[in-house]
Amino acid sequence: MSSVITQWRPEDSRFWQHQGRGIATRNLWISIPCLLLAFAVWMVWSAVTVRLNAIGFAFTTDQLFWLAALPGLSGATLRIFYSFMVPIFGGRKWTTLSTASLLIPAVWMGFAVQNPETPYAVFVVIALLCGFGGGNFASSMANISFFYPKSQQGTALGLNAGLGNLGVSVMQFIVPLVITGAIFGTYSGAGQPLSNGEVLFLQNAGFIWVPFLLICTVAAWFGMNDLAEARASFKEQAVIFRRKHQWLMSWLYIATFGSFIGFAAGFPMLIKTQFPEVDALKFAFLGPLVGALIRPIGGWLSDKLGGARVTLWNFVVMIAAVLGVLYFLPSGGGANFYGFLAMFMILFVTTGVGNGSTFRMIPVIFRSEWERRVAGDSSRLEQARKEAGKESAATLGFSSALAAYGAFFIPKAYGSSIAWTGGPEAALYVFMAYYVSCILATWYWYARKNAEVPC
Repeated sequence: MSSVITQWRPEDSRFWQHQGRGIATRNLWISIPCLLLAFAVWMVWSAVTVRLNAIGFAFTTDQLFWLAALPGLSGATLRIFYSFMVPIFGGRKWTTLSTASLLIPAVWMGFAVQNPETPYAVFVVIALLCGFGGGNFASSMANISFFYPKSQQGTALGLNAGLGNLGVSVMQFIVPLVITGAIFGTYSGAGQPLSNGEVLFLQNAGFIWVPFLLICTVAAWFGMNDLAEARASFKEQAVIFRRKHQWLMSWLYIATFGSFIGFAAGFPMLIKTQFPEVDALKFAFLGPLVGALIRPIGGWLSDKLGGARVTLWNFVVMIAAVLGVLYFLPSGGGANFYGFLAMFMILFVTTGVGNGSTFRMIPVIFRSEWERRVAGDSSRLEQARKEAGKESAATLGFSSALAAYGAFFIPKAYGSSIAWTGGPEAALYVFMAYYVSCILATWYWYARKNAEVPC
């Protein structure tokens, strides 16, 4: 089959059963490992910075904080541009290029950490380049949305995003293991001795991803497809900035994915500051793990029950979980780490469910809006569905770009709250107020009787 598909009709049940399903499934299962690696490279600095000074560098705490935060800023910003790339270049070409681009920071990091004379400015550039991984999410989700019919988009997008998000937990679990030995022999360079006599191979935090990135790059080039009907210029896609529901859904998605990636980035720091007797690194991977694994279930539930209903009640549970976190903090009266951990696990579960449910809502909303515009004119229905697909794909990408800033702002909110008030409580109360606004928005526009766009 040609890499470019000129006719794509996923809503045609005959086409879908005999041809479309197999093609869509193949593209999805190549997209998932590409996205998982993107998340791993994006967040890898959170595991590297804690070891830099131990192997001979002399960076200040503030400098190390910025190295951990910069990928979040650059990744979120790149998502704005990546949101529009698939309709311009094609899903196969852009997935190949964006996956291959991750080799640059991965390889460069591997060499840079081996030389204690490496300037701080070089690490800043590498950290910014790791943002390529954050940008990939926007284009990946936009691409997969074109392949599936309306009835299955929640599940498909949930699988792509959920298993892709798993890259954060995979990285937090794998990196501490691979840096303890010369897994590449002499090819990756010598180890770095520590003061206690142990030897680290911190370069493996970057090099470990290289063979997998090469495999996935080749798989994307030879195994994925470009959909001719999904092509659109930036000007055609930019119409979403005039769509009210683009901004409403971005607001909701910031509360779900922004919370997921922000909580993942700030969880170890929060444990360390509130429960200093606990080894935070033993628990850091658990939150991203459960949040990522539950995301496909959020999409599946939304396909069955409706995205708006799942999203609304999910925000209710998020508020309850934050109240639980507040109670189990040392200042809250409970002062129990395992209660705190349990509440945060519930919170991570709700971010995963909300990620899946909000992303299921977006295609439904735009399709409903376009079908409403051509009501009664069957000759324009097919074209309306194509336009809805393009707009929903752009919205999926752009809303994810805005939400990705949570990787920077949530940890920063914790830090500011602790600096100003002595604890993280103020930040958590702000998060709850935000979730209340999301409940109201979801109920008014999407969930109530006679809502503007029931979904």
